[in-house]
Amino acid sequence: MSLRSTRRRFFRQTHGYALVGYLSLLGMSSKAAARLKKHSFRDNVYTRLGVEPFIMANIPFTFLSATLVWPEVREAMDEASQYFVDIVQLQRAVGRRLAEISGAEAGMVTSGSAAAMAVATAACIAGTDPLKIRALPDSEGMRNEVVMWGGRSVFDNAIRLAGGQLKVIETLADLPGAISDRTAMLYTGYPADPVPDNAPPLEKILAVCKQRGVPVFVDAAGGIPPVGNLKRYAKMGVDLYAFSGGKGLQGPQCSGLLFGRKDLIEAALMNSSPVEGAVCRPMKVGKEEIIGCLTAVEKWLTIDLEDLYRQQDKKLQRIEAMLSTVPGVRTKTETRGGSNRFRQLVVEWDESEISISTGECGRRLRESSPSIQVLSDYNPYVIRERVPKPDVDVSGDRKKAVETVTVYALGLQKGEEMIVGRRLREVLLGARRG
Repeated sequence: MSLRSTRRRFFRQTHGYALVGYLSLLGMSSKAAARLKKHSFRDNVYTRLGVEPFIMANIPFTFLSATLVWPEVREAMDEASQYFVDIVQLQRAVGRRLAEISGAEAGMVTSGSAAAMAVATAACIAGTDPLKIRALPDSEGMRNEVVMWGGRSVFDNAIRLAGGQLKVIETLADLPGAISDRTAMLYTGYPADPVPDNAPPLEKILAVCKQRGVPVFVDAAGGIPPVGNLKRYAKMGVDLYAFSGGKGLQGPQCSGLLFGRKDLIEAALMNSSPVEGAVCRPMKVGKEEIIGCLTAVEKWLTIDLEDLYRQQDKKLQRIEAMLSTVPGVRTKTETRGGSNRFRQLVVEWDESEISISTGECGRRLRESSPSIQVLSDYNPYVIRERVPKPDVDVSGDRKKAVETVTVYALGLQKGEEMIVGRRLREVLLGARRG
């Protein structure tokens, strides 16, 4: 270890012990924890129903109620709730503003990114033909096949419920043969990392599909930040692309964004709420969500992402400092790859030194008071195509296992990092062997 890294670790540990000492003096009783926050975990609209809120240090999963909206979004939604408007007129007006911002021909607000998948599928199958719209999800005799680039998705029921028939392919070589006169659309997910500018795979997919007249849909649900992705796909000529409104965008949870060609967005509107008889009529998005989602987009145009990252790092550094006082724990602060690109603290340890698994660590944090949610291996609400095989007995190698939990900064409110750092330190320190 270099002299510089040794000094850095010394100062981090010194800071960590100071924080631990401060919290010890504070006692971190429920009253002390409440003083770190402007709201109470003991008395709120949720606890009165018997539902326990938690500290959100996880990625914005829908089952964990995603993120908190910007203050400007709350204000805009409150104002929107005081008037009556024609929803289709509102969608078209908001769509024009979204087009100005993104460079796409048009846009609309949906009830989520999965809803955007459904209405995009219906638009590509039925268009604006009233007879076809009324027939869906029965798409027999129509162009109804959706090519799934790279495999199935746990969200592809949104495509099937609108009448799409899935055709899975894995390689570019398979694409030309997968397209036929029944192909309605190609679906692809958001890339895990930025693709090279010289020959990105998406551009090759677009070239093949445009030659055959097949619209391409990009599911970029967690693709904000960076907000530049709003323009990225329009510049590439993607026919339809979608984002979640309730994740990194920090708009209403029950909202999403769909951008693309003007004719396809108009078809999507005709296949969704409030059109009676449309297959996606149940995917209602209200005037409050429409205004709130647009306000979130406008808010992001004012955000300095690097400054936002610096604010998140300050919180994560406090947690990292406290964990530096636990022998055997390794930490790394980084920007999360793929979707939801905010700052995160990766915490690792060898189970040979600290005898607790990732799952058990997550469970103990959830059972804290207040409860704490970190990224571990906990998501009880996933239904997969196949039931996973039982774990193979690897007890002989178990002592070599590296365990990991990740603390995500997006949902941490003021002072909560102190509670997370103290409790995570307690759990890991208590599990040290010997």
